[in-house]
Amino acid sequence: MTCEEAEILIHALIDGELDASHAREVEAHVAACTHCAAALAAYRQMSQAIAGAALRYTAPESLRRRVDAALPKATAAAPSRRLVLRGFAMGSAVSALAATGLVAIVLREDDEQRIMSEIVSAHLRSLQAGHLTDVLSTDQHTVKPWFNGRIDVAPPVIDLTAQGFTLIGGRLDYVDARPIGAVVYKRRAHVINLFVAQTANTEHRAARTETLQGYNIRTWSDRGLNFWAISDIGADELAEFSEKFEAATRANKEG
Repeated sequence: MTCEEAEILIHALIDGELDASHAREVEAHVAACTHCAAALAAYRQMSQAIAGAALRYTAPESLRRRVDAALPKATAAAPSRRLVLRGFAMGSAVSALAATGLVAIVLREDDEQRIMSEIVSAHLRSLQAGHLTDVLSTDQHTVKPWFNGRIDVAPPVIDLTAQGFTLIGGRLDYVDARPIGAVVYKRRAHVINLFVAQTANTEHRAARTETLQGYNIRTWSDRGLNFWAISDIGADELAEFSEKFEAATRANKEG
């Protein structure tokens, strides 16, 4: 394990998110690396400091008195103070809908970034010895059936060897706390992991490329499946891979 890999997995170790095997690997690396041991100690100290800090803010009593004084006095013709406060808390219907929409957008963006981070972590785990494939084969007719019964929907497996992307196998991985199929390719000596997961959205979403922690990630959606292709090859080569994969997938469906 390299220091770069350990740097990412250390956070998962602190949060108790690693399985026993990967936890032992990180701990073994930290025991032999003073740099990573210092980083782990610093992160743990920071985590403890945040957990123990009194971060909750309590409004002063003077503010409560000013708010109370500004409220209208309850009369037979006027609503009670309780009703005014209830209306203030609920807000107008338009404001509530706008706020809900904003929160939904923020949550979706946060969710996408979290999953992208998990994709990077899964890619790094796969690069460790013995973790890259569960089924080792350059034959798509061997790799695709292997997924049957292991996940809800078997990912499409396309042979792109003639186009410069060699199929080497597949494996079962875990992203967003659920099993996910990973189809593995190589471009020269570079590994490309193609993660495929089922989604309720059947609309086509055009491919886009992002860079995270030094890796290019090409993501797109089509016919109820989400795709994430990740590698350290250039963004242009990864885009070429996704374009050829999509074209071959369409050709197979039309054929």
